[in-house]
Amino acid sequence: MASRPRARRLPVHLTLLVLCAAWLVPLVGLLVSSVRTPYDITTSGWWHGLLPPYRFTVDNYTQVLTTGGLGRAFVNSLLITVPAVTVMTSVGAVAAYAFARMRFAGRRTVFIVLIALLVVPAQMALAPVLRLYNTLHLAGTFPGIWLVHAGFAMPFAVYLLRNFMAGLPEEVFEQAAVDGASAPTVFLRIALPISAPALASFAIFQFLWVWNDLLLALIFLGGDPAVAPMTVSLSNLVNANTGQGWQLLTAAAFVSMAFPLLIFLTLQRYFVRGLLAGAVK
Repeated sequence: MASRPRARRLPVHLTLLVLCAAWLVPLVGLLVSSVRTPYDITTSGWWHGLLPPYRFTVDNYTQVLTTGGLGRAFVNSLLITVPAVTVMTSVGAVAAYAFARMRFAGRRTVFIVLIALLVVPAQMALAPVLRLYNTLHLAGTFPGIWLVHAGFAMPFAVYLLRNFMAGLPEEVFEQAAVDGASAPTVFLRIALPISAPALASFAIFQFLWVWNDLLLALIFLGGDPAVAPMTVSLSNLVNANTGQGWQLLTAAAFVSMAFPLLIFLTLQRYFVRGLLAGAVK
């Protein structure tokens, strides 16, 4: 009898295995290419690296870390990502609390207008925002890219966090009001601690998004190495005309993935808790 459920689940398990293999094969190819010599990469496919004789090397990683300017780019990525995520999470939490728990004229209208901005493609706003940045001398600066990321992510932040805070138990806030707690006190001591899973989920999601961003960094920071993040530096490793140097790109890609992967693995329990908390409302 126990074998019947297993037989019914077999197609599902096979489908999952096929999907996992299809997802992992490109990643394995990238990893194998990152530890092969330039000659081997240009003369044979990556799967030949899995066959003897094995000639793996770490020269690509050494060259990227020592001569590719990736150290400065890594610091720039941190200087861009951490403040940008902090700004969008903090402002988004305050706005979400106001829309969810405070009463003021035009609240519903303002919220609908703000959420409607989610459907506007960010590409439509790049040109006018860049012209404004050039006028205000914000182009090519870290505060400028912080504001751009925070502005484009704000509708999503307000939508996600407002829905979470609106579903919190009403009795908790009523009891705080009876005890005479002010709105800032309720926000800081009740709403924020309870909303920690949602805030962590949003912060992790946006951290990965900002860290891997190339479009906004190219447009609003340009190609200046002093402020260029890792994504811009990685794109410069390959010769655009000849295609040479792409073995360095494979190694640099894993260097770039290491830090966000560490952040995700460290905080994944908060990410899952935030998703599950939103799912059961």
